[in-house]
Amino acid sequence: MRKEKSEMMKTNRMEAFSDGVLAIIITIMVLEFQVPEGHDWSSLLGLVPKIISYVFSFIYVGIYWNNHHHLLHTVHVMNGKLMWLNMLLLFWLSLVPFTTAWMGESNFASTPTALYGIVLLLAAIAYRLLQKAILKQHPSDSAIVAAMGKDIKGKASPLLYLLAVVAAYISPWVACFFFVLMAVIWFMPDKRIESVLRGKATD
Repeated sequence: MRKEKSEMMKTNRMEAFSDGVLAIIITIMVLEFQVPEGHDWSSLLGLVPKIISYVFSFIYVGIYWNNHHHLLHTVHVMNGKLMWLNMLLLFWLSLVPFTTAWMGESNFASTPTALYGIVLLLAAIAYRLLQKAILKQHPSDSAIVAAMGKDIKGKASPLLYLLAVVAAYISPWVACFFFVLMAVIWFMPDKRIESVLRGKATD
């Protein structure tokens, strides 16, 4: 019992740290907005690209926060590997405010939009590595491994982000289409994890 409590405390600590980092990321993105000089609605027109890029990033950070929360509930034992993989994920997400600001300031120019896609691509890869490391803690015939084994969304995400990066040099708005598509795909928390956790709770 003492060992299980200790391991749970370590998991909670990593989750709390991650929540704090994600909250700071959102705060930094908000602080990028400059108050317009005018005092009417037209004064906000120049901020439209920044607002769009902010909405993209706010949704993405929210998606990671939500899915990360669910994922950590499946951890059996906290160890150094999981902590460093979690830090890798947070590292890439910490670059989101910079790429968001550059993309908005440039009115969605090709290179800033491509860099935004690259950061999202690397964050998706880091999340998948963290997920795989956690799944290795479970028996191969366990319910959680069976539920997440195929992981079509996780496998498709890097490819779609890569397409967005390439598309940025053809049309940044095509790249934005892929960003919206990925947000729609991942918007809801992973129901596979929820269903397994509900099953355990009723056992």
